[in-house]
Amino acid sequence: MTSLDNNTAIKDYLPKRLYNIPEAARYLGRTVCAVREMLWAGKIPFVKDGRRIHLDRCDMDRFIESHKTANHF
Repeated sequence: MTSLDNNTAIKDYLPKRLYNIPEAARYLGRTVCAVREMLWAGKIPFVKDGRRIHLDRCDMDRFIESHKTANHF
């Protein structure tokens, strides 16, 4: 691969925006069941395409930020 090919590959890379439930579970550090419970409870929004459910990375990041705490144990 030449440096031109390498630069083109970097420019053409699009970061993943939508994650299926198992991928979202890995991203959030939770189990698949825990993520499903979060969805059913309305704690995090999701995108539904037919029977497929996807979570937006931006929504997951927002969920993480909104649940941070500065309390010490």
